[in-house]
Amino acid sequence: MNDEKVINAIKALSLAEISKAKSGHPGIALGATTILYTLYKNHMNIDVLDDKWLNRDRFIMSAGHGSSLLYATLYMSGFDLNIKDLKNFRQIDSITPGHPEYGITKGVDCSTGPLGQGLATAVGIAAAERYLSTKFNGLFNHKTYVLCGEGDLMEGISYESCSLAGNLKLGNLIVLYDANKVTLDGKSDLSFSEDILKRFDAMGWNTDLVLDGNNHILIDMAIAKAKKRNDRPNFIEIRTTIGKDSLLEGTNKVHGSPLTKEDIRQLKDKLKLDEDLFSNISGFRKEMANFIRSRVSHDKKIWETKYNNFLDTCSLDTKRFLLSLKEDRRYDVTKLFADTLFSDDELRKTNEKIINVLANSYPSFLGGSADLSSSTKTNLSNFEIFNSTNYGGKNIYFGVREHAMGAFINGLSLSGLRPFCSTFLSFSDYLKPAIRMSALMNLPSTYIFTHDSLMIGEDGPTHQPVEQLAMLRSIPNHYVYRPCDANEIIGCWQSILNNDKPSSLVLSRSKCKNLDSTSALNVKKGAYIVRKERGRLYGIIISTGSEVALSLEIADKLSKKGMQIRVISMPCMELFEEQKEKYKEEILPIGYKTIVIERASKFGWEKYVYNDKYIISMDSFGASGKTEDVLKKFKLDDESIFKRVEKLFK
Repeated sequence: MNDEKVINAIKALSLAEISKAKSGHPGIALGATTILYTLYKNHMNIDVLDDKWLNRDRFIMSAGHGSSLLYATLYMSGFDLNIKDLKNFRQIDSITPGHPEYGITKGVDCSTGPLGQGLATAVGIAAAERYLSTKFNGLFNHKTYVLCGEGDLMEGISYESCSLAGNLKLGNLIVLYDANKVTLDGKSDLSFSEDILKRFDAMGWNTDLVLDGNNHILIDMAIAKAKKRNDRPNFIEIRTTIGKDSLLEGTNKVHGSPLTKEDIRQLKDKLKLDEDLFSNISGFRKEMANFIRSRVSHDKKIWETKYNNFLDTCSLDTKRFLLSLKEDRRYDVTKLFADTLFSDDELRKTNEKIINVLANSYPSFLGGSADLSSSTKTNLSNFEIFNSTNYGGKNIYFGVREHAMGAFINGLSLSGLRPFCSTFLSFSDYLKPAIRMSALMNLPSTYIFTHDSLMIGEDGPTHQPVEQLAMLRSIPNHYVYRPCDANEIIGCWQSILNNDKPSSLVLSRSKCKNLDSTSALNVKKGAYIVRKERGRLYGIIISTGSEVALSLEIADKLSKKGMQIRVISMPCMELFEEQKEKYKEEILPIGYKTIVIERASKFGWEKYVYNDKYIISMDSFGASGKTEDVLKKFKLDDESIFKRVEKLFK
C-alpha cells in the first residue's frame, strides 16, 4: 500500500466534504490525517461489519470539529459509509453530522463537540474495560484511543479526568495530542503555554513526543510503544501543522472556514489530487479496508472462540451479566423490596439501603461520588474500592471532580454498564455538560443529587439549590425524579433501570415519613393521586419530594374547614407528560384551582396552574441559618405555606 497516496486520498475526501457543505474545519483535516490513518491502518482492533463487537478498540475524536477527517477515515477503513453520505456532510438528517454523534454513524463510539468531554468520557470507557476484564477473567483487553487538541487540554474537565486516569493507572488508554499550537483566535501561546508533557508526567502518565506529525513511521512506532506500556495511561504529543500545505497553513484562519477555490486548486497540484476530490477513491478504500480486515480477522476469531467457551462454562449470573452488555436487560426492582419495611428516615439514607441491594443484585450497577459518599450516602458497603490494584471494585472515588465524574460515567454507560454518580444538588451545575451529552447519546447514566432544598440551613445559599431542578428538567430526553418516601424511591429505580435514558434522582437530607398512600408502581406514571378528596372536589395540590407530606397535612386541615382537597405526588414531571391525555385529565381535571408546592424555582410549573400566584416556590437565593429560621425568612415554613394555600383556595 502506498501510504502517502492513501493519506492524500483521505485529505481529499475531508476537503471535499467541507467544500461541498461550505462549512467545516479544514485545518485539522489537513494537519492530523497522518495520525488517524496510521492508527486505523496499523492499530485499531475493529471489525467494520460488526461495529458493536464487545472487544473492539474504541476511538474518541475529542476534537470533534475534525469530524470530516473522521468520516473520511471511517469510509476508507470500510465502514458502512458511502460517497453520498460524505457529500451530505453537515446536511439535515445525514449520517455525517457536523460533530460526531453516537448512534448516528457506524464507527463513532462517542458523541463529541464540547471540548474536553470526549477525552473525559474516554477515561470512563478505559475504566469500564478494566472492570469488565476483571469480572470476566481477562476476556476483555481492548484499548481506548483519543485524538485531542489544545482546546481539549485547556478545558478544566481534561485536567480532572486525566488526573483521575493517572491515579487509576489506566494503561489501556492512549491519547494522541494533535499539537499544532494554534486555536481559533490565534497562536495557542496567547493563553496556553505550559509544558504539556511535564503536566502529564506529573499526573502519572507515560509520555512520548513525535516531532514530525507527517511521518507515519514515527507515529506508528510511538503508538506501538504505548500499547506495550500497560502500567500507566499513555500520552503522545505529535507536532503537526494546522492546515498543512494550505495557503493559510500554520494560522488560525484555516481552523474553521472552508478553503478558497484558489487554495483547493493549489492543494490539488501539491498533493497530486484529482480535479473531483470525491473521485478515484474506491481503489484506495479497498486497499486500506482489506489491510485492516486481514490484520484483525485472525485475532477476532480467536477472541470469539474464547468468548463462546467462556459463555459455555461460566455461571448463569455471569452469563446474564455478559449478555446484558449487548442486549437490554429488564430489572424487577420492586420485587427485591416486596418484604422490606423502611423506617421514617432521611431519603438519602433510605436510598443508600436501596442501592446497596441493587448493587448486590446487579453486577453492572456501580458508581461513586465527588468525595461526598459519606454525605450523599452512596457507598456500596459490600463492595471494595475501584482502584489501580483492584479494578473489580464497585465504589469509584472520583475525588472533587464533578465535571469529570459525569463524563466518566457516560463512558461506563457506553460500555454497557449501569453507573451512577453523586453530589449535592446545588453542584449539579458542574455536571450539566455531561448530563446533556448523556441525553444526546441516550445513555442510562444516573445522577444522584442530595441536599435538595433550603432545608439544609446553615450551609447557606451556596449550597441551597434553587434553580437546579428547573435546569435539570429543561434538558430534553432526561428524566428528573424527586421522590417523597421509600416507596417512591423504589419506584424511581424501577423506572431508571428499565429505560435507556439518563436520569437524575433528587433526594432530601431531611427525615421524611413513609406515607401509606404512596406507590412504587405508580411512579412510572410520573404523577398520581396520594390523597383522594372525600366528597366534592374543591381544589388540587401538586407537590414533590419532602413537600408531599406537608401537602397531605394541609389537605387534612382544610378538609376540616369544608374544603376537600386532592393531593398529587409528581415524582417525575417528564414521565407524567408522556402519559395519555385521558389519564392526565383524570387526575388533574380542568376547572379546579390547582396549587403547586415545591421549595425551588417556579420555572416549569406554570403549565399546571392558572397563574404564578398558585405556585408556592423559591425564586431568590437562600440564607445561612437554622433551617426553621431560613424557612420563616422566606415564608416557606409549614405554617406560612398553610396560610397561603388556605387563602388561595378561599
